[in-house]
Amino acid sequence: MQSQEIERLQVYLRQRFNDESLTVRGRPNKEDSAEVYVGEEFIGVLSRDDEDEDLSYDFHMAILDVDLDTIGNA
Repeated sequence: MQSQEIERLQVYLRQRFNDESLTVRGRPNKEDSAEVYVGEEFIGVLSRDDEDEDLSYDFHMAILDVDLDTIGNA
């Protein structure tokens, strides 16, 4: 992804999740995706989908069951 595109996505995600520590970083040797971090913790991948003339982005975040144990019972 281009740096301008990454910046726009970062601004959007920071506003959407109300979290200024969220960053979007380009991936080496990958032009169709970027990594998403909260602080220094990697949380997921943003993928660019521009097929069928409609540009969209998919955000994929894996949640481990051990991570759920750290938040207590809901």
